[in-house]
Amino acid sequence: MREESRRFGKTSLAAEFPDPIIVEIERGVPTGVEIATFGEIDGYDQVLNAIKALYTGEHGFRTLILDTLDRLEPLVWAKACADNNWPSIEAPGYGKGYVAADELWRKLLAGCNALRTKRGMTIVLVAHSSIERFDDPTNAPYSRYDIRLHKRANALVQDEVDAILFLNQDVAIQKEDVGFNKTARRAEGGGVRWIYTEGRPAFTAKNRFGLSPKLLFERGKGYAQLAPYLPGQPQSQTAKEAA
Repeated sequence: MREESRRFGKTSLAAEFPDPIIVEIERGVPTGVEIATFGEIDGYDQVLNAIKALYTGEHGFRTLILDTLDRLEPLVWAKACADNNWPSIEAPGYGKGYVAADELWRKLLAGCNALRTKRGMTIVLVAHSSIERFDDPTNAPYSRYDIRLHKRANALVQDEVDAILFLNQDVAIQKEDVGFNKTARRAEGGGVRWIYTEGRPAFTAKNRFGLSPKLLFERGKGYAQLAPYLPGQPQSQTAKEAA
């Protein structure tokens, strides 16, 4: 899941999934959210160790949350640099640093996939968004929200996951007369937040579950909106209470 840069409750929504535990790469779980955690993570190897512990150990967790991917990326780069004695990810030139980082991303995603297939866990990857230029070959270039990752890592993650959910609120642009035959535009929003599940020119999203293109997002009831569409996904206690 990802969101536009303002806080919209991505971690709170992830925490509604059944029996979750969080790999806390971004500091601080939102107030009011109680969730098991591995504690603060400062290195790539710690993230892998958390995944290995869930794979090999006995536990009752059914959801793993990585929060957030864009805070994890510098740890991936630092690991690539340490393994190759580079002062920075750009040091080897010609994008070789990012190619080396690809293998670390693949290793991490393989671990997540093993938890999903062998241990029956749901994996929720949380990320922020950034506004990027998109060069549409069939149209003029335009800006869109995309996952805040390097393009190579972004492609790897998008290819691996079953759903990319974009959290945002509707914004209406109003025109108003400011005099002297001039008008100004201002944005208005009602504070209603939505989970977008299908891609549009303005943002990246997708799903393989037949989700409705747009679902109302209310804190404490977000998972209840998603659960009916997710194959084999039991409802959390929060979802049961909201249903």
